[in-house]
Amino acid sequence: MEKVYKRTIGIKPDFVSGFCPGCMHGTVHKLIGEVVEELGMLDKLVRCEGVGCCGLGQLYVTHDLNISAHGRACAVATGLKRTNPDSLVYTYQGDGDLASIGLAETMSAANRGENITVIFINNGIYGMTGGQMAPTTLIGMKSTTSPKGRDPQEHGYPMHMCEILNQLTAPYYLERTTCDTPANVRKTKAAIKKAFQNQIDGKGFSMVEIVTTCPTNWGMDPMKALDFLNEKMLKEFPLGVVRDKSKEE
Repeated sequence: MEKVYKRTIGIKPDFVSGFCPGCMHGTVHKLIGEVVEELGMLDKLVRCEGVGCCGLGQLYVTHDLNISAHGRACAVATGLKRTNPDSLVYTYQGDGDLASIGLAETMSAANRGENITVIFINNGIYGMTGGQMAPTTLIGMKSTTSPKGRDPQEHGYPMHMCEILNQLTAPYYLERTTCDTPANVRKTKAAIKKAFQNQIDGKGFSMVEIVTTCPTNWGMDPMKALDFLNEKMLKEFPLGVVRDKSKEE
């Protein structure tokens, strides 16, 4: 019998996800493994992890990785890519890591047009560290540090990282996706593949923002979390390509 679908060798064969039920981190890890395996670049792949749930990826991936200080993944990725230009370098970061403590590093790498790929997981909250308010937390959304809900007068407004980076000249490709349905999983895979191919082609900075769920810290079961994602998160963070310079070439 012909096997039409198999586990990617980008994930360890004894992989059992330690991510919470309903979390989309596992799906995104699978997609990264599949994409880079298809590109024939797994032996060149280097991961720069942020801190938090993103750091759990070290337990599952089969390629080289580096765990950077909180928020510094884009800076570390810059050094790795510049000193090893034949490597395929990517960061894997959450919203607190990329858009809060690492905002300067993210903006600077994007502004320089560093030839790296950024996978940005946006679930609107700090995950592993206790469910605190993140830069992407929605207005009115409760967290451990905003128990009455995010108040823009006190906390400011949610940050839209694709749109913020789109104000810079250098970034080559910015897209926002999600993994709530099979169709959107396929779109996310295509976006990740495009972002890596851009790096292979020397196009510069690419970021795929993936809007995901965090049932544990949202205080919901996985199905209700999917409803919240569709009814609230995707209205604040609409899906689609924000910038693709290949369309201008």
